[in-house]
Amino acid sequence: MVSHNFKACRLLPSAHTRTRLQTRLVAVQRACCESVITSLIQRSKVNTMLFPRASLNMAAEIWDVVVVGAGLSGLSAAHLLRKRNVGLKILILEGKDRVGGRTVSKEIPAAGGTDRWDFGGQWTGSTQTHILELIKELGLETYPQYNVGKKVYHAGGPGARIHTYTSRIPALSPLVLMDFLQMLWRIERLCATVCIEDPSTTPGADELDSMTFQSYIEKHVWTAALKEQLGISCRTLFGLEASQMSFLFLLVYVAAAGGLLPLLESSPGSAQELKVKGGTQQLSERLAERVEWQNIQLSSGVMTIWQDAEWARVSTKTNTYSCRAVIVTCPPHLAAKIEYQPALPSQRRFLMQNMPVGHMIKFLITYQTAFWKEKGFSGEIVAGLSSDSPFSVTFDATTPRGNAALVGFIAGHQASLWSSKESAERRKAVLSSLVKYLGPEAASFIHYEEKDWAEEDYSWGGPVNVMAPGLLTYYHPSLRKPFGRIHWGGTETATQWCGYMSGAVQAGQRAALEVLAELCPTALIQEDLEALKSGQVISSHAQHTQMSKLGHLSTGKAMFLITLALGTALFLVRYHIPSQINTFFNSQV
Repeated sequence: MVSHNFKACRLLPSAHTRTRLQTRLVAVQRACCESVITSLIQRSKVNTMLFPRASLNMAAEIWDVVVVGAGLSGLSAAHLLRKRNVGLKILILEGKDRVGGRTVSKEIPAAGGTDRWDFGGQWTGSTQTHILELIKELGLETYPQYNVGKKVYHAGGPGARIHTYTSRIPALSPLVLMDFLQMLWRIERLCATVCIEDPSTTPGADELDSMTFQSYIEKHVWTAALKEQLGISCRTLFGLEASQMSFLFLLVYVAAAGGLLPLLESSPGSAQELKVKGGTQQLSERLAERVEWQNIQLSSGVMTIWQDAEWARVSTKTNTYSCRAVIVTCPPHLAAKIEYQPALPSQRRFLMQNMPVGHMIKFLITYQTAFWKEKGFSGEIVAGLSSDSPFSVTFDATTPRGNAALVGFIAGHQASLWSSKESAERRKAVLSSLVKYLGPEAASFIHYEEKDWAEEDYSWGGPVNVMAPGLLTYYHPSLRKPFGRIHWGGTETATQWCGYMSGAVQAGQRAALEVLAELCPTALIQEDLEALKSGQVISSHAQHTQMSKLGHLSTGKAMFLITLALGTALFLVRYHIPSQINTFFNSQV
C-alpha cells in the first residue's frame, strides 16, 4: 500500500492542494461520525459493550488521534502529526500533573539565587540526531558536560584503595585492562551481528537470550575488579542489576547506541556528551505550545482502551474520548495497567508484564563554588557497592550561569536499600562519601535535593524498562506491532538510542507515521514513505553511530590498544598466565 501511494503521488495535485483537500475530508468524516455518536447516545437503549458507562457522560466529539502520554515520545508524535496535517484533531492524555514524562526540571537554591536543573533525563550526544534536530527546531541550545580533571574510582569495598585517573577508563592494573579489552572485543563483535529491528534473527539468539548479563560476565570475565566495574555500569545505565536482564537485550541496547563505550563515557559522541541549557523539560513544554495546550489533558490517567473495526474509545476516570487511532507512549509497565477491549494479543500482554523497570534516585547538591575544579577534579566519581556510600556515580552539574553543583545517582540494589531510609540519612551518607572522595569542602553545601523515581506517580520507576531472559526471542515482534487502531511509542520501542530521549523522539515519530499512513496517507512526504517502507524513522540528517569495534577504531586508538595488548601479554607471560590469553583468542560465545 505504501509503495502504491508513492507511485500514485505524481498524479495528485500539489502538496498544498492535497493538504487542503485532506483537511476538508477529515472534517467531513468527523462531522458525520459526531452526528452518529450523538444520535446513539441520545437513544434510551444503548449497548453497554459498544459504549461503556463512562462514555454516556462524554462530549459528543470525535478526535482523529488520542495520544496516551505527554512525555517526549507522545508530544513528538503529536507534533509530527500536526506538522503533516494541521487539520487533524489530536488529544493528549497525561496521568501526571505536568508534561515531560521522564524529564523534569526544577528551580532550587544556588549560589546565584536559584537555578534550574534536571532531575530526570538530562544528557544527549552529537550522534543522537533525533533529539538534536528537535532541540534545534524548538530554539534551544546545548552545552558540553564538564569532564576536565581527575576522576575518582572506588570499588572493592570501603577499605579498598581510592584511585584517581584522567583517561577515558579507570586506571586499572594491566591484567584488568587486558580483561576489559577482551570483554569489549567480545561485546562489540556480538553487537555487530545483532538485528535491532528483529533480535530473534541474531545468530545464536536463543542462547544469548537464555542467559542474563550477569551469567555472561561470570563466564567470560576473568577478574573480580572488572566484574564489579560492569556491575556499576549496568546499575547506572538501567537502574537494575546485571542479573535482572537478558544478555541479548543488553546487546540490542548497546547496538542501538553504536557501541559500549559511547554508553559509558562523557567524551564527544557519547551518551553523556551534552546537556540542554535551561533543562530538558523545556522540550516537552515547547512541544506542548506547538500542539496547543488546550489539546492536552493533565491528571488524566488512561484506564481503558476499547476498539472495534471503526473506532477506538479511550477512558479516564472522568471521561471517554472517541477517536480513529490511539498512540500509547507510556512505559511498558504502565501500559500493562490499562484495560484493553478486546484484549491485547497474548504476546503483547506477556511482554509488558515482564519488562521490569529500574529504580533510581537522583540527587543534586549546590555549592558556593565548584571547589572540585579548583582542586583539579572533574566531579566524576564511580563507586561500587558499599555499606556506607549510596551512590554509583556523580558528575559536575555546574550550569551555564556558573552556579556550582554536583549530580549523582543511587541506582539498582543501592536504590532499593537506601529508599527505605529517611532522606536525611541518605543526604548524610552522600555528603560523607563526597568528603571522602573530594575533600572537606563537600560538607559545606547550599542545598540538597533528590528525586526517587519509584515514588513518582505514573512513572513508578526509571530510567527504562528492560527485558528478562527469554522475552526477545519469543515476544519481541509485538513490541512495535500495531494492534488494530492502537500504535506503540515510547523510548523502549526505539531502534536508535533506545532508552534515551533521542529514542523517545524517534519512537514517537515512527508511531505518528504509522497513523498518518492509515488516516491520511496523502499527507506523507516522500521521506516519510521511504521511512515507512524501510521500517526506519525520519531524520533529516541521519547519522548512524559507528560501532566501536576494534576494527573500526582510528589508527591512534588502534595502535594504543595494540601496544596495550602486547604489553599486557608480556606481563601475563612473565607471570605464567598464558592460558588466559589462549582462552580469549580460542573460545566462542
